[in-house]
Amino acid sequence: MQGQMGLTANSLREALWTTLNQVKAKKMLPGHADAIAAQAREILRTVKVQLQISGQTARPVPVEVVEFSEGKTKRAIKK
Repeated sequence: MQGQMGLTANSLREALWTTLNQVKAKKMLPGHADAIAAQAREILRTVKVQLQISGQTARPVPVEVVEFSEGKTKRAIKK
């Protein structure tokens, strides 16, 4: 699901859309598609929990969540 551009909300949506189209075209088994959808649900559940924690504790939204939603690639690691 992740690919070279990194995991973002847009890349997740595209992966799910591609999966749906492959199932409709009978190029992917429904069980395989269900596993992909389960992973996507878990990713979204994790992001939702992070946002809820940020809201309840008055902490800033984690950078990873912002990057995921805005489609940014990972920032460079400073040495």
